[in-house]
Amino acid sequence: IFYIIYNSQFKLMSNKATNILAAGLLIFTFLIALFSMVGDSLTMDELAHLPAGYSYLTQKDMRLNPEHPPLIKDLSAIPLLFINGINFPSEIKSWSQDINGQWDFGNSFLFQSNNPADQMIFWARIPMIFILILLGYYVFRWSRELFGNKAAILSLFLFCFSPTLLAHSRLVTTDVGAAAGAFIATYYFVKFLKNNSWKNLIIAGIVLGIAEMLKFSLILLFPAFGILLLIWTAVRSSYFKKFIIDFFRALQGFILIIAVCFVLIWVVYQYHTWNLPPEKQANDTQTILSSFGSGTIVNAVVWMADKPILRPFAQYFLGVCMVLQRTSGGNTTFFLGEISSTAWKNYFPVIYAIKEPLSFHILLIIAILYFIWTNGGPFWQGFWLRIKNWLLSHFPEFAMLLFIAIYWLTSISGNLNIGIRHLLPIFPFTILLVAGATSQWLKPPLFRLKRIFLSILLIWQAIGIIAAYPHFISYYNELAGGPANGYIYAVDSNYDWGQDLKRLVAWTEKNNIDKIYVDYFGGADAKYYLKDKFLSWWGNKNQYEIPLNSYLAVSATFLQGGKGEPAPGFNGTTGYYRWLGKCEPIRISYSIFVYHITGFDSDGFAQCSAQ
Repeated sequence: IFYIIYNSQFKLMSNKATNILAAGLLIFTFLIALFSMVGDSLTMDELAHLPAGYSYLTQKDMRLNPEHPPLIKDLSAIPLLFINGINFPSEIKSWSQDINGQWDFGNSFLFQSNNPADQMIFWARIPMIFILILLGYYVFRWSRELFGNKAAILSLFLFCFSPTLLAHSRLVTTDVGAAAGAFIATYYFVKFLKNNSWKNLIIAGIVLGIAEMLKFSLILLFPAFGILLLIWTAVRSSYFKKFIIDFFRALQGFILIIAVCFVLIWVVYQYHTWNLPPEKQANDTQTILSSFGSGTIVNAVVWMADKPILRPFAQYFLGVCMVLQRTSGGNTTFFLGEISSTAWKNYFPVIYAIKEPLSFHILLIIAILYFIWTNGGPFWQGFWLRIKNWLLSHFPEFAMLLFIAIYWLTSISGNLNIGIRHLLPIFPFTILLVAGATSQWLKPPLFRLKRIFLSILLIWQAIGIIAAYPHFISYYNELAGGPANGYIYAVDSNYDWGQDLKRLVAWTEKNNIDKIYVDYFGGADAKYYLKDKFLSWWGNKNQYEIPLNSYLAVSATFLQGGKGEPAPGFNGTTGYYRWLGKCEPIRISYSIFVYHITGFDSDGFAQCSAQ
């Protein structure tokens, strides 16, 4: 592949050969995702999503995890239907009485009901990888339509060697699904704008409906598509009257697309609320939204919750409201040495800079500079005409840029900073645009130098990602000092989501550790895996309670939460793990720190052995 990108005759390669290369890349991606996930324990959000999905399919009852749409969870649960003997604990309190008792139910279902937890987790993750492959296919397809074979292969290469996409495509979570939904829905909506046939309208509506049931943040597609419709109509109209006529004609089509979208949402949510008792749905809705504040939308959702025809929409909009509530409410997070429950404006830019490969950032800079160079000129010379002509000939690229801008703005202005995974919907757009601009930049002058430089960047990226295998969640680039030092900057799903618990178990067995204190952050059950070796520990316990010569394992997320300084305005507890500050830990992969406590000095700091 490097030779082909390097070869100046690549533009002459046949579609058949290009397809073979693309298939090879996708097969490689499937295999590396599959084998890298085998050793990963259940991560935090999977504890809620996987059991919820199984409950949806088998009980037709969406009382669990309504803050996320059902389709990803449904897909993950399909393989579980073919596993014999799974027990569904419908009698426990977290199912029968609690309001959205997702965490307790998830633990009971997977680890306390005599179910084959590891087998269930493995098979539930397989459909998630297929979503990644589907998204990769569409990145390749759209890139080839816009820029040709060279850009298509380059975009697919960058896609397949993205550590963040690889990390989260193997988990029962909604983020890669959201990226697929946003990208594919935009592809078909642009196709509709260019040819507003009934076929394109219906496909656009169906795909938009599917996207909206993958992640609620994709409600941003509605304003984005509205803006696209307005601008597309404007640049194609030569005078105002024609613009008005064309706009309202296109608007009718957009309304029909939205109608198809919501019909599909109603059908799917009708199934998911079929056995949910109306009185429980109404009570849960009212209780959950009681902290949302009063208002027309909240009152309408509560009112619909027990109405037979409207219940599906009530459950859907309950989820939308919960996401808006969570986004505005924030989450306690560690970032650059500080702890805060409110957002940092520089969080996503910094995380994006240090979590994605430097080689990709260099290509991104090249793409931006190339775009400015080729489309530059004094802004006063035919500015509006140049913009109009560019939009007419590059409207798909504009659609991508618009969504990227909207999503970045929303993410930065939001109050939820828990991981780069929340930026995943922009990844396929960014990758395609970078590949397209790079393929156009790869021509004379300095052609030989450019292709050598590109080859070096791609080899660098491939080596970096392969070296990170299988620890893609903990990947950080060279700016951060690599994965070993990533915890210094940010944790949670950026670094430690609970994926290394089974590796901790393997370490205790290899080193004949009989007992170990554990403060574990993740979705798995430490006692389930460690069995009699497990001793419970939590951060704000008095350090002198731990017996000398004991082993203490702490997840990086909890460790940094107990070491960071409180940000201005943060009044929560922190500082409770600073007593470990003089110890050199034993690292389990990257995300779990093990301390062999041998004593304490006069200042209360632990003294540790390296073994």
